[in-house]
Amino acid sequence: MSARTHADSLRWVAHGTALFTAQVARLDEQQTAQPSLLPGWTRKHVVAHVAANADALGNLVRWARTGERTPMYASAEQRNADIESGAQRPVTELVTWLEASVHELGAAMAALTGEQWRTEIVTAQGRTVPATEIPWLRAREVCVHAVDLGTGTTFADLPDDFLNALVADIRTKRGLGEVPGGPLPEVAAYLAGRPHSLADVADLGPWL
Repeated sequence: MSARTHADSLRWVAHGTALFTAQVARLDEQQTAQPSLLPGWTRKHVVAHVAANADALGNLVRWARTGERTPMYASAEQRNADIESGAQRPVTELVTWLEASVHELGAAMAALTGEQWRTEIVTAQGRTVPATEIPWLRAREVCVHAVDLGTGTTFADLPDDFLNALVADIRTKRGLGEVPGGPLPEVAAYLAGRPHSLADVADLGPWL
């Protein structure tokens, strides 16, 4: 496992959020309607997903703060419906939603006490983890999806320590004994199921 810390994850959330929102801010209506790097999704789908994810993780923060069980999503079907609905919004509305969700999640996390951060919560995948895992879940979303927007940002633009933590995380989740050699950004892209330059490697399928 990676030696990432809670402080590391919070730092990567800030970095990835700034990277993602800066790219979205440069896109107009026509550009956001164009395909992203994710099959079947436009850039609007990616923005809607990242905004909805902030709202969903906010539910976990509320769980940690109050002790009241608050799942990320009502159901997988509702999650998908919210993304599809969001992808039909004008870009101005999408940006407003993204900015509000980012601000609310950041403020909610900043308000948690040390004891509240240790509260056990359950992720959308059904894993029981301490609330300190929430920033890592968000860091993965904003950093990886900043690449998925397809505006020129690549895994090489992400911090090396984040990439090392990402490789360790995906390697564990995929149950891989070994990972291929190569430049760190390309290895991370490969493990994440994104376009990469590695040769003679097996297709791992989608991940996040």
